[in-house]
Amino acid sequence: MRFLPVNFNSIMIELSGLTETLMLFDSLNMTPIPGIEEIIPAARTLMIRFHPMTISVYQLVDEIQNRSLQTCRYVSGKQIEIPVCYKGEDLAAVAEILGTSIQDVIRQHTENEYMVAFTGFAPGFAYMISDIAQWNIPRRKTPRTRIPAGTVALAGEFSGIYPQASPGGWQLIGITNERMWDLSRPEPALLQPGNRVSFRNVERGIVTVSLPEKSSIPDETFAEMSPGKNFCSLEILSVGLQTLFQDLGRFGKSGLGISASGAMDKSALRSANRIVGNPSDQACLEIVQGGFKAVARGKIIIGVTGALCPIRIKTPQGEILHVNSYQPIDLNDGDEITLGMPNAGMRSYLAVRGGFIIPEVLASRSFDTLSNIGPVPIKPDDRLVVGETSHCAAVSVSEAPAFVMPNKDDVVVLDIFLGPRTDWFEQTSIDLLRNQIWQVTPQSNRIGLRLNGEYTLSRIKHEELPSEGTCSGAIQIPASGQPVLFLADHPVTGGYPVIASVAHYHLDLAGQIPINGKIQFNPINQFYEIQGSK
Repeated sequence: MRFLPVNFNSIMIELSGLTETLMLFDSLNMTPIPGIEEIIPAARTLMIRFHPMTISVYQLVDEIQNRSLQTCRYVSGKQIEIPVCYKGEDLAAVAEILGTSIQDVIRQHTENEYMVAFTGFAPGFAYMISDIAQWNIPRRKTPRTRIPAGTVALAGEFSGIYPQASPGGWQLIGITNERMWDLSRPEPALLQPGNRVSFRNVERGIVTVSLPEKSSIPDETFAEMSPGKNFCSLEILSVGLQTLFQDLGRFGKSGLGISASGAMDKSALRSANRIVGNPSDQACLEIVQGGFKAVARGKIIIGVTGALCPIRIKTPQGEILHVNSYQPIDLNDGDEITLGMPNAGMRSYLAVRGGFIIPEVLASRSFDTLSNIGPVPIKPDDRLVVGETSHCAAVSVSEAPAFVMPNKDDVVVLDIFLGPRTDWFEQTSIDLLRNQIWQVTPQSNRIGLRLNGEYTLSRIKHEELPSEGTCSGAIQIPASGQPVLFLADHPVTGGYPVIASVAHYHLDLAGQIPINGKIQFNPINQFYEIQGSK
């Protein structure tokens, strides 16, 4: 085993192959180590997130090194049969790669049993392997821009089924009408690690319907309201570039292929809630670059934090009031509130006393832009209903930003933790990562900041990296050599090497860097393989 640094609370364990990886994964699940909070299995690695106050990284390495995999066998779960119509666009190409016939490809695929090794890429996307079919199918040189939901595909040693329409570079061999991901089921993911899967050939064509691009809020959203009772609300007039419900996120869902998501600036979200007397984890509105306008229906107390934007209130009588962020704001019935373009920062947070009445989706009220899970993005004419709260709940009048909000002319210094794949890069690239100024491009979003520098980063190792776990703050280097800094809605696994990760205490700051802003990375460690304490 190799133990590689990821961040203060995460390490990567590299093993000899998938079988050994699954054995260790099973061992850690059967006999857990206190302090481990989450394990993300991949092709030949486990990424482990742990609690440093419970167990040190050296104690963790000692514990794992003592695990014997000689007698351990990974446990397989329930059997699932998938009907497939084998009419994929790449079926002939796969047969040519294998030097066999199309019928033989179909026969081998249906006669072998597969096991779900791990999940990632998208919610419900399962990487399946077979002990018998020793295939190694190369990905397409040019990925397709759209692959339909239900498409059965091959890449490397894996079989997979696309749960929703998405881009992809796998070789397409068929299609199924089974839903890989359905939030109406008690277990949304049909295929989960350990499941045994068999494929059945069906002759007639199958029609699939892609999952909706946006999740929906059930009609019974307001079912718990008392009949005849008047609830206060915010009537939305404008949402600017993007306005989303966000809370602290949904943790522990990596087994479903879902990242934590949540507010990009969690310190600002907590402050907004404290200002109005809410629990600090209540869902707020995350507003990108202002442009938000709403009318109060009833008497409401709000708080606005995060990006520093002008806040204007227009009363029903036409009086204009200008108020400050980071303080309680009292809105009367009919007051119109407007958030202008911020002069620093990227995202503002608006909390209401009593919280918004919205349903949880997988234990969170955050909208995940990568997986389209959670309450739908806010749009004009929406009516956001406000819950009740005790009149004794204290408001905070001493809140302030946790850091100076950056503007596009600032060079923001972010501390980074080198690893886990720093040794895949030339020393000149590591020096460039530290010394070069990186600009945030307009292609950036909640999934990640796409950066551009004058010089690109070059690798020593040029082989394809098997998919492995990623964390918030991971700096991934694709083939272009220009970094991508993963943020709240990042994919659970990725196939490009991660040269370093932003320290957790600078993630909120990274989430506030505006488009065209500038970043300089500051390494705070030397890259090295982690050794135990013995």
